[in-house]
Amino acid sequence: MTRLKTLATHPSLLSMAAAALCGIAILTTGPWWAWLLIPLGFGAQMLNEYALHRFIFHLPPPKQQWAFDLLYQAHYGHHDFPTNTALFFVPIWVAIPVLGLNFTLIWAASSLLGLPAPLYIATAVALTGGVLMFLIYEWFHMTAHLTLPKGPIERHVTTLHNQHHFRDFSKWFHVSPGGEVIDRLAGTAISRDTLKSRQRIDFIRTLGMAPNDPRLIKARTRFASRYGLTKAEVSRAAKA
Repeated sequence: MTRLKTLATHPSLLSMAAAALCGIAILTTGPWWAWLLIPLGFGAQMLNEYALHRFIFHLPPPKQQWAFDLLYQAHYGHHDFPTNTALFFVPIWVAIPVLGLNFTLIWAASSLLGLPAPLYIATAVALTGGVLMFLIYEWFHMTAHLTLPKGPIERHVTTLHNQHHFRDFSKWFHVSPGGEVIDRLAGTAISRDTLKSRQRIDFIRTLGMAPNDPRLIKARTRFASRYGLTKAEVSRAAKA
């Protein structure tokens, strides 16, 4: 119940859930074989999850404050305050455009290749399979940051994700179950033995930035009310 309540407070999750329902409704009017393409959407979204997390959300901190503020809301803030539920999820202004881009690319590629029913292909892969996988990702990501009873898979995901947050933010970019295969193939996995033999990265919660960097201070102050951050939390973060 805690997780459902947390999910229900975020517009990006509600919007994406609605998108998945629309995808399912559209598929009921299309060819039967389109349903078989939904698993492709799961795999594509797992690759998308990894690429977005590694190459966009972990971009070097922009020098311009406006650009840094965007990145802070998208991801830096989540590392800065990893237990803040308002910062758990991908913002709606990221989720919806990425979905639109994925849908358009799949529809265009299917059309150019002369495949039958390109609209239904894009609906099955992006709007249904991709979005359902996105919701699964958000569920496990949220669970990794909440203190509550967890099953074996949830505990495994939490262990690896905690290594990303509190040991080495350049490793374990996946979150969804099974996504660690991508990290291993991409060279961003790390073993427990290796972790034991190295020190934690400096300024781990600020992705290598000094905690009192002016850009961080301005972003925390600007978004404190939006994310429910107290003055004590903001002050403590600058001294971490």
